[in-house]
Amino acid sequence: MSQIHPTAFVDSRAQIGANVTIGPFCHVDADVVLHDDCVLHPRVTLLGPSEFGRACQFFPNCVLGAAPQDLKFRGGPTRLVAGEENVFREHVTAHRGTEVDDSSGGVTRIGDGNLLMVGVHIAHDAQLGNRVIIANNALIAGHVRIEDHVNIGGAAAVHHFVTIGQYAFIGGITRITHDVPPYVKAVGWTQEVRGVNVEGLRRWKFEERSIASLKRAARMLFPRRDATAVGRITAAITEIETSDLYRDEHVRALVDFVRRKSSEAVFGRTLETRRTDTDSDRDSFYLRGVTEIRP
Repeated sequence: MSQIHPTAFVDSRAQIGANVTIGPFCHVDADVVLHDDCVLHPRVTLLGPSEFGRACQFFPNCVLGAAPQDLKFRGGPTRLVAGEENVFREHVTAHRGTEVDDSSGGVTRIGDGNLLMVGVHIAHDAQLGNRVIIANNALIAGHVRIEDHVNIGGAAAVHHFVTIGQYAFIGGITRITHDVPPYVKAVGWTQEVRGVNVEGLRRWKFEERSIASLKRAARMLFPRRDATAVGRITAAITEIETSDLYRDEHVRALVDFVRRKSSEAVFGRTLETRRTDTDSDRDSFYLRGVTEIRP
């Protein structure tokens, strides 16, 4: 049986599962779906349309499911959908999608088992995988894709349309403006690749043989000098593909990611090629401003 504190507001149109706890001064709007065993600590705000899977935890003052902070948004019934066993710590915000992102279908998605620490922001149309850890005050812009098992340090900022590959580690206060390959560490103002995320891979029980193969491949793909030279990367890919390293499935995934980034990306972001928004999507804001300033 669910427990709802008498000071909480729960709209009659919200769908509340079994064994849900809703603490003091919470607000659960219409079109919110809370599955079984969710826990809302005091002063949580859930807006809709949004859906949260089984056993999610919401800490004080997080606000989830609000309309996106995007000039393209037209007020439609876009959604936020989160999976099971996610933890949203204090002051986390996650917004619904927009109508013009064909790849997201207007849905901001958060997978299963993620930990979003204090003050994390997940913007519209972002797609988070499973078992992602995002530390305090990190900012995830719109249309970003974060694959499974990624770890993002505190105060990092991720540019819109960036893809972060699986098992990557992003250092604290890092600026991410282009795609981050899987399995690597990226740090600093220029998001320099600092080798393979060895500690993270060991925590996820990777075989030492795979880790060694990834380290060898990374040294070839990301040398300290000319690390972004297209010709150097192409030569490295060819060398890896013709070596025994390519037998490892994780090396193949790393090479495929780097190949797509080097051959298809715009500004280093492969998702930029799928943009469907246009200047006219923002005209209602800018043209109104022009009219008001210059009648």
